[in-house]
Order: sequence, then C-alpha cells, then structure tokens
Amino acid sequence: MKQPDHIIPRDQHTVSRKDISDSALKVLYRLNKAGYDAFLVGGGVRDILLGLNPKDFDITTNATPEQIRALFRNSRIIGRRFKLVHIMFGREVIEVATFRAHCDSNIQQAKDGMILRDNVYGTIEEDAERRDFTINALYYNVRDFSVHDYCNGLTDLRKRQLRMIGDPETRYKEDPVRMLRAVRLATKLGLTIEEKTLEPISRLAHLLEQIPAARLFEEYRKMFLAGKGEAMFEALQTHGLLSKLFPATEQLLAAHPDFESFIQAALENTDKRIASDNTVNPAFLIAVFLWQPLLERAHQLETKGHSYNDAFFKSMGLTLAEQSQFISIPKRYSLVIRDIWAQQIRLPQRHGKKVWSVLNHPRFRAAYDFLVLRAESDPSLREIADWWTKFQDADKAEQQAMLPKNRRRKVKRRRKPKNKD
Repeated sequence: MKQPDHIIPRDQHTVSRKDISDSALKVLYRLNKAGYDAFLVGGGVRDILLGLNPKDFDITTNATPEQIRALFRNSRIIGRRFKLVHIMFGREVIEVATFRAHCDSNIQQAKDGMILRDNVYGTIEEDAERRDFTINALYYNVRDFSVHDYCNGLTDLRKRQLRMIGDPETRYKEDPVRMLRAVRLATKLGLTIEEKTLEPISRLAHLLEQIPAARLFEEYRKMFLAGKGEAMFEALQTHGLLSKLFPATEQLLAAHPDFESFIQAALENTDKRIASDNTVNPAFLIAVFLWQPLLERAHQLETKGHSYNDAFFKSMGLTLAEQSQFISIPKRYSLVIRDIWAQQIRLPQRHGKKVWSVLNHPRFRAAYDFLVLRAESDPSLREIADWWTKFQDADKAEQQAMLPKNRRRKVKRRRKPKNKD
C-alpha cells in the first residue's frame, strides 16, 4: 500500500535514532506505549537533516499536558500562553507540547493580532500549519522511522531557504518574536530568507516594543551566545531590528566608528570562545553594547558639574535602567556589568595596593578582556593592556619590579617654638 505523499519512509531521509538523545527516545517510547501518538519535531529533526548535532529535542503528541504529567513523575507543566510539559533527566530537559489547533474563537488575541493565550488542542496536521517555518514543521515517527512533512519543509531545506507557513505579516503580528527567529535561524543555518517572509520584517519591527523585556532577554541569549554573534549583529542592523533591542547602541554606531570596531572585536572574540567550548557570560556582550552609551551619559553629567568618577558611576545605573525597558537584565548579570565597567577606571591606576585589589577582584579576568578589546580600537590603551597582560603572568619578584616606585615624601620638620622670655 502506497504511503501518503507527506510521509517520507526511512530509506528516503537521514534521520536516525542514533542522532537522538536517549532521554528524548525514552519519552517517545513511553508515550507510544501508553497509546498516544508522539513525534520528534522542529529543530531536532531539522538539524539532523542538515547534518548538524541538535542541542534540543522537542516532542509533540496528542496527549494533553495533564496526561503527559501523569506518565512522567520527573515533569512539570509550565506556560500560560500555551501549556507545555518539561520532563527533566538530570540537566537535560525534554519539552513536550500537545498538538495545537487552528486559530478560532477560543484563542485569546490582542487587537493587533498578537496571541495572548492558546490552549486549544488539535490534530498533527493542524499543529504543522500552526508552526512558524516550514523547516520546523518536520515530524519524526519513532514507530516506523518515517518523517512526516506537511508543509514542504524538506523542499525548502534542499533549497537552503527559510519560508514562513501561512501569511508572514499575519504570523508576525501573532508573535513579533518570529521576526527575530527568522533572522536568527537564517544566520545560524546559512539560509536565505524567502522574499515574502523577509519583506514585512523591517516594516513590522516596531511590534517588538509589545514583547515583554524579560522574553527578549532570552532571545538575546539565543541570538548572541550560539557562535554566530558577529553575523547576527549585522543581520539585525540590516533588517532594522537592532534599534528595537539596543536603541542607544544603534544610535551611536554611526557617530563612533571606534565603538563599532570595539563591538565587532568583542563579537568575534565571543564566537571564537563558543567554537572552542569556552564559557561565555551573557553579561559581557551587554557591557560591550552599552559602553559608548555609558560614556555619553557620563559626559552629560560632567558638563552639569559632576566629577568624572561621580558621573561615571551614576551613569551605570541610568544606562542599565534605560536598557532594561527593551531587554531586561537580571540582577545577577547587571552586577557583573557594573563590575566590568568599574574596573575600567581602576585598571589604569597601577599604584600600590590598588594593583593587588584589582588583580584579586573576582571580575578581573572579564574586565581585563574588556580592556584588551577596547585597546584594539583605541591605541592609547595598548600600553595599559600590555602592562596587565605581562603583570598577571609574572612571578612576585617581577610584579614588584613592574610597580611604579613610590616617591618618598619629604617629612617636614616641625619648627621648635621660639622660647618666650
């Protein structure tokens, strides 16, 4: 019996169980055993077909969140806009969603079309049509090892093309974050954004102003901490999206070429660290992006009579508060940013006890890296950066020899009071 056209048998695709995490397979098998339909879906299938190693494995099923929760003690139901189940296997989390239905009167939407709440369940065919891009609407069935393709996602993968399912403008209005996802996926996977999918992005960029700042922080992490930060920054500029995420940064780029060079150097450095499996703190790039806005604000306060140090330290809080209106910065990261910035004033002061307090500061390495990157676009800082490069690796004797010699102050002798007769 011939299979439907949307079902691709095992011998006609490259998805294999050996490329899927054991935890995801356990979830698929248990749902199937309990009588439910369950499929690996989205990025996990897409990346395997592209020859990549997926980091996340999402599953979709006809079981409701409550039914999934009953099967897995190591799970929890999350989400209000659309309920999901997170199943925990140590540090690995497998996200399971119930098939979504078409938009109807039961789905709560804002006047502009943005979906506010969506807990209406449907069939796998409806679920495919509700997904964002065709290449994310590919389903792997562990029962017969087939791939289900309802939206010609495989064709788009072969074309190296990113195409929206449905009318792009409507889909972006439903969830403006899809514009960021489009640019991020195209950049990450080296795809071309299909013309109709691309056209509304610059025009609808203002819709991102409606998105909670906390959600955009998570999008920031996905965009800049995945190893394609330099290309991502350029793409956001090209499509008019950077100004909705980091408006103060975007505003100052044209007027300060050295600032743009500093950002490019930091992004290139971050991408290299990620490629080498080194850790990257999300705070570091935000500190870079907001450096020139910080300096500009400090200069404004100086002109109003504040001392340089007072203006600089007061501007830290003002700059972070302003940025948090667009992308919220959790306190644990804002404290790191403040430390990195504060050390930029202390690093040039290479005298006595100050040197040791700077060297032993928990954020010294991040602050030093920040200084080195600044020096790449500002030659006046090279001597200081080179000094700290040598100083931190020197032994105690060499370090002592490198410290500037303190000039001995002449002790003024107290004059003896004249004897009064």
